[in-house]
Amino acid sequence: MSTQEIKVPDIGGSDEVEVIEVCVAVGDQVSEEQSLVVLESDKASMEVPSPAAGKVVAVAMKEGDSVAEGSVILTLELEGDAVSSEPDVAPEPAAEEQPVKEEVAAPVIEQSAGVAVETVSVPDIGGSEEVEVIEICVAVGDEVEEGDSLVVLESDKASMEVPSPKAGKVVSIAMKEGGKASEGVAILDLEVAQSAAPAQAPAQESAAPVSAPAPASASPVVSEPAPAKPADTSRSSGLYAGPAVRKLAREFGVELDKVQGSGPKGRLLKEDLQAFVKKALSGSGKGATSGAGIPPIPAVDFAKFGEVDVEPMTKLHKVVSANMHRSWLNVPHVTQFDDADITDLEDFRAGLKAEAERRGVKITPLPFLLKACANALLANPKFNASLDESGENLVYKKYVHIGMAVDTPAGLVVPVVRDVDKKSIWELAAETAELAGKAKARKLKPDEMQGGCFTISSLGGIGGTGFTPIVNAPEVGILGVSKLAVKPVWDGQEFQPRKMLPLSLSYDHRAINGGDAGRFFTYLGELLADIRKMVL
Repeated sequence: MSTQEIKVPDIGGSDEVEVIEVCVAVGDQVSEEQSLVVLESDKASMEVPSPAAGKVVAVAMKEGDSVAEGSVILTLELEGDAVSSEPDVAPEPAAEEQPVKEEVAAPVIEQSAGVAVETVSVPDIGGSEEVEVIEICVAVGDEVEEGDSLVVLESDKASMEVPSPKAGKVVSIAMKEGGKASEGVAILDLEVAQSAAPAQAPAQESAAPVSAPAPASASPVVSEPAPAKPADTSRSSGLYAGPAVRKLAREFGVELDKVQGSGPKGRLLKEDLQAFVKKALSGSGKGATSGAGIPPIPAVDFAKFGEVDVEPMTKLHKVVSANMHRSWLNVPHVTQFDDADITDLEDFRAGLKAEAERRGVKITPLPFLLKACANALLANPKFNASLDESGENLVYKKYVHIGMAVDTPAGLVVPVVRDVDKKSIWELAAETAELAGKAKARKLKPDEMQGGCFTISSLGGIGGTGFTPIVNAPEVGILGVSKLAVKPVWDGQEFQPRKMLPLSLSYDHRAINGGDAGRFFTYLGELLADIRKMVL
């Protein structure tokens, strides 16, 4: 009898993944592609299928173990042709064994024909999981060049194109529009050119007898098991949800035991959480908001009052809506208002017009606001902090990354300018223009919208004398900027026309009290009134 050790295949670069279920036991008969174990990384659950049919003679894993690629799962006693044909090969004389061995090497000859098929997988997408495939850019048979777009993925925050790592011909496509994908998932198979054939191929070709092809059983042992695929099974009893689902539940503030799982054996899926929250927000059931005692808004048939158009919200708009609602419910907001005298700043900015044209950069008030906020955050560290998950500790950040809200046709996005305190006004002007352009073109990468410490939301020249911006949790503060206006200001002897900028500072009252906010706001106003203080 022939036996084979089944090992953990390539699991997308993850290491030390957890064994959450062993699907077979010693003595079980398994068929090809039957699930052997279910593994779970911090990004996904996956089942490992059997590469061949046979009988389990030993199991090397147990639930709760941590394993990596190449770890032995179990030993399988092969059945069928692979077992019954072995005695026919064994009695062959030594002199005749060589041709058989040469014949086994035939795949090497096939690989030397000048082409090879490679699988292109989803690259690092900034930690996003189960992103939607919104467009397939190629078809089977297409010739693609290196860098050509293969698919377009859309996460909760941005759309991203996956380029081809090599030139070649599309052999098969593993994805379809509307499907879900995570890092490491196969996109397609690409036929690429190879530079040269293996040196031993001609010798093997001449030694192998053409008239006597090797029997199907000549290579009974499969060296690599089939690639892992998403798990369809779960633990047979008790509540089960993967880490990604648990993380989403924490973000939504949902207790998992209140959600009904729709996956196999009651497994909780992301879709279950999303449906639960949607139902709760619509007021049609109990859920994350039921404890707040908020009565539901009654449904209204608007069409009975006149003609209407119903347009679905974009995915981005829905995500922003949910995030803002969550922040508003969880963060006790306080907003303070003030006007900053930026007369001298505006005169200085006007004087930079010629230099800005020479540099090819447009100077707006935003770079000065970013620089002033960075200085104020360093001077008032409570604003450059976040509450941890328990709500009992403040996490003080030693970096200054500031988000800037950008209005786009698809919805509001907040790209983050990193290390604002270390950059010049010219650098900030160039970077903010680049990020705003990428935001409007939906070309922002996920990591360009993460890690913010504070946010600036500017209505610019749109209008208004003030508004109440919602804190972008887990940040603890946000600055709202309204339309500049010339106002009379008393200088002690007479009224002088001054350019006044209305500012609104919202903050999380759990982390910041009124005194902290007052000091931050006062210092920010001083910096904007006299920009020379920014260099002190």
